[in-house]
Amino acid sequence: DEPTSGSVKVGGIEIVGLSAAALAEYRSRRVGFVFQDHHLLVQLSALENVILPSLAAGGDSGAPDRARELLRRVGLAERMHAPPARLSGGERQRVAIARAMINRPPLLLCDEPTGNLDQDSAHEVARLFVELAREHNVMLVIVTHNLDLARRFDRSLELRHGTLAEIAL
Repeated sequence: DEPTSGSVKVGGIEIVGLSAAALAEYRSRRVGFVFQDHHLLVQLSALENVILPSLAAGGDSGAPDRARELLRRVGLAERMHAPPARLSGGERQRVAIARAMINRPPLLLCDEPTGNLDQDSAHEVARLFVELAREHNVMLVIVTHNLDLARRFDRSLELRHGTLAEIAL
């Protein structure tokens, strides 16, 4: 959607008015996405799922090594060749986090990333978000109902009745 007035800058780049192709390229190179449902391709291994966004962004010879390192960082070094069907829900979500980080985006948008996980897996995923975001200097925007996840971050905002306000947790 386009705003009715004003401008929208993300990372210093004015995105209002970009063509559909330019906006798609911007998203593929500068924004990572993590959803409540991991959206992994079932016919690919965990490693192949992580590499896939780098191919969509034009290919990158360093992507396979970076993907292996990201999977190691999220605790899946021994499971990188497994298809999603052989991974637990928490493991699949960790693959999704690694996939979102493969292009080294400065912005990571997450929609209920712990919503389908048990408490232990949600705790591990929350820990990974904080660790990887700080390590890679990534700005996280997370939409969540999980207060444990929200409390891990420096700043929390609440959208209530159309008004966005900072809140203390």
